[in-house]
Order: sequence, then C-alpha cells, then structure tokens
Amino acid sequence: MIRVELSKLVRRPRTWVTIALLAGLPVVVGIFVKASGLAPAPGEGPALLSEVLNNGLLFPAAALAIILPLFLPIAVSVIGGDTVAGEASNGTLRYLLSRPVSRNRLLVAKLTAVVAFIFLAVIIVALVAFAAGVVLFGIEPLSSISATPLSPAETAIRTILAILYIGWSMLGLGSIALFASTRTDSPLAASLATLAAFVASQVLDLIEATHSIQAALPVTPDAACAQRIDLLVDRLTAAVRSVDGVGLGRARGSVLLFPGPRSGFGNTFVGGVISEALDRARAAADHPHAG
Repeated sequence: MIRVELSKLVRRPRTWVTIALLAGLPVVVGIFVKASGLAPAPGEGPALLSEVLNNGLLFPAAALAIILPLFLPIAVSVIGGDTVAGEASNGTLRYLLSRPVSRNRLLVAKLTAVVAFIFLAVIIVALVAFAAGVVLFGIEPLSSISATPLSPAETAIRTILAILYIGWSMLGLGSIALFASTRTDSPLAASLATLAAFVASQVLDLIEATHSIQAALPVTPDAACAQRIDLLVDRLTAAVRSVDGVGLGRARGSVLLFPGPRSGFGNTFVGGVISEALDRARAAADHPHAG
C-alpha cells in the first residue's frame, strides 16, 4: 500500500509542478540579487540572504528560509488535503476501502506519501539552490562562529541537518492536512481548513497570553529567531574585529538556518552560545591585554 501511494505521488504532474515552483522562487530571487548587487541588510528579509553575495554556499539555507514561512506550508496543505479527499472526490476511495486493507494501514500509507513529498520538496529546493548559488555567486570557504574553517563535509552535514529539521517541522501541518482530508470529499476545503489552522496557530503564537499552548502549535520554525541570530553574529563580528582587526564576515553563515524548535530549547541554546561568544568578545575588547 505504501509503495502504491509513493508511486502515485511520483507519477502525478502536480507533484513536480509544485516542487518546481518551490525551487524556482529562490532562484528568481537569487537572479535579482545578483543582477542588482543588492542584498537585504543583515536582519532584514529571509535569513542569510544578506550573505549570499559573498558566498554561494549559503544560498541553499537562504532558499529554505524563503519558502519556509508561507510557500512550503501552502504546498503541504494542498498535497496533504488531496490525499483522502481527492480519492473521495474522484470516486476511487470506495474501491480502496473495499480492498482487504485496514483503514489504519491506508492512513499510514497516505501519511507516508505526505512525508515523502515534504522531504522530496525540501531536498530538491536545497539542491537547486546549491547549483544556483555556485553559478550566480561562487563559493568560498565557510567559518564557524569561532572563526574555525569548516570543511566541505562539515558544511554538507550542517545543511543536511537543516533540511531534516525543516522537514520535521512540517510533519505537524501534514498530519493536520491528512486529518482535514478525511473529514470532507473536497480537496479544496481540506486545504483551506489546513491553511486556516496554520494561520490561526501563527496568530496565537504572537499572543503572550497563549504562551502555555505555544509549544503545541503547528507553526514553522521561528524565522524571526534566525534573523535575530543573523544580527547577533553581525555584532559578534564587529566585536571581534575591534579586538584583533581580523574580519570574520564569513562566520555569519555557520548557523545555517537553524532556528530552534517550538519547545524553545533550540532558540535558547543557539542564542545562548552566540550571546556568550559576544560577551567574551566584548570583554576581550575592553581588556585587550588580559590573560
């Protein structure tokens, strides 16, 4: 059953049209950035887009940041909303249910297809963005926050982890889309219901009074957190320059779009590491001969 659903997902032109649109949008943005020579100021626009002019290796992360807040959730809502409702609308659901397959197994197969689409889309977007980044901006070695050079393997591992994290963050929305798809025979209604739940959760996530339930809301990774990280690294770079005059502009890319999960652990951990490094850099600047 799972193999059948995956085969149907791959054979449908809609799947590839959706992925092509997701992958094409960052490329269009990259072309405009390259042609104009103007990138957003640090802390503005999608995370890391301010650095792609200096290093094309950061473009996959910037591309994921472009599609993550809105376009990827819409795609997941459309694909997930069609899983069961589409079968009901086409009249093929009764034939599926007449087969000697339990409904639980059918739903697991449908959910597997949604998960496969999520990771397939994210991986293809990252690969296309990598190729576009190399062609448009070229590549330079990356450095970590501590100015330690990152090997190509380390850079690839961080990018893969970011891809896995973003895919994982979409599973909740995909599950909601599948649930909505089982409650109606209209794929459009299921998709709209999923988007309504997503928008409502985003609004609730902005309200301080809903703090107790925010960890359970199906929202995307906090893009604002990634922007705050970008700003913190900018300030860290300036502080380190004031200490030894060494430019660490490439160090800003080391975070590679890793905003924390909704539990707050990732936000606290990443922000804490950068804040601690910033404090140390400031202390070194205030006492250059200490130690």
